[in-house]
Amino acid sequence: MNLAAATNENLANVSNTLIYSSMAVYTLAFFAYIAEWLFGSRSKVGRTAAALTATDTAKAAKAKSGPAVTVNKAGGTAVLERPEVVVRAASGSRDVPDGPGAHGGTEQGDLYGRIAISLTLLAFAIEAGGVLTRALSVQRAPWGNMYEFNITFTTVATGVYLALLALKKNVRWLGLPLITTVLLDLGLAVTVLYTASDQLVPALHSYWLYIHVSTAIFCGAVFYVGAVSTILYLFKDSFENKLASGGTPGRFANSVLDRLPSAASLDKFAYRVNAAVFPLWTFTIIAGAIWAGDAWGRYWGWDPKETWSFITWVAYACYLHARATAGWKGRKAAYLALIAFGCWLFNYYGVNIFVSGKHSYADVGLGALQSVGF
Repeated sequence: MNLAAATNENLANVSNTLIYSSMAVYTLAFFAYIAEWLFGSRSKVGRTAAALTATDTAKAAKAKSGPAVTVNKAGGTAVLERPEVVVRAASGSRDVPDGPGAHGGTEQGDLYGRIAISLTLLAFAIEAGGVLTRALSVQRAPWGNMYEFNITFTTVATGVYLALLALKKNVRWLGLPLITTVLLDLGLAVTVLYTASDQLVPALHSYWLYIHVSTAIFCGAVFYVGAVSTILYLFKDSFENKLASGGTPGRFANSVLDRLPSAASLDKFAYRVNAAVFPLWTFTIIAGAIWAGDAWGRYWGWDPKETWSFITWVAYACYLHARATAGWKGRKAAYLALIAFGCWLFNYYGVNIFVSGKHSYADVGLGALQSVGF
């Protein structure tokens, strides 16, 4: 059978068009996110500084008195004034309220933010269509090479962000770094990593291709969200430390960092998403071992991909253990999280492109080995 003849070139071309179209819409969303940050109000340093320097006595008095109550004389309706919500920092040394968000609490900034989210949703739908038509063009899972893995990964990462928004999570601050990364990843995919639509060797036509690789992609997308949150936590923690020591942040820090969630909130969010997906990453490695047993006659052979998948697992296990240990909360645990994500990135790019093995890509595509990415 001529495998190349089984490729539907028309659908493959439609897929390429949809991917390029999604990049155009992502670009519009990128500028809308920038506008959200630019036109949202620049909150004052004094707000955060006051929160950092508030005395325990004042807080205790506020807690005793309870929320203020106002009464509408005309209707006799009591209205409770919502008290300021603060969260405990990872170090336990200070309480800081969350910032007002990327839009800065203004109507104009919020409008640009809603436009950005709408464009992100549209781009996600278009890119998902590109991934689907790529799969239909070869009648297999659309992750048989690095190009396909990239377009699927960016689709899933965007989907995770939109799902968090749908669950009413306050993650609009993630929009700009996410879309920036998606555009860079797609640019790399359509230039350096692009591979023409083609078939896999029959040995790799297995249901494990759908199970193993799909879970690896989803885990990577969630790990990415956790890594972005961790990086922002480090910046925000430095910002709060500077305020606490009486320093004056620069204009950029005051404009951007003061609008992010507190360092404690970012730290907690990163920990929760990493902890939530870690069991699935464990399953991914187990599923890969089972597939290896079916395809190659052995469950584990310390192939570079297998080795780095295990190293990544160990790194995240160390992070989760350290994060749950009192002496390793905060910045120390955050550095471990970034090391773990760095291992995942090397497993994704470095092993596939630069290291020779059963999972490597000789030509950044299907290559001579005709193997899958995870």
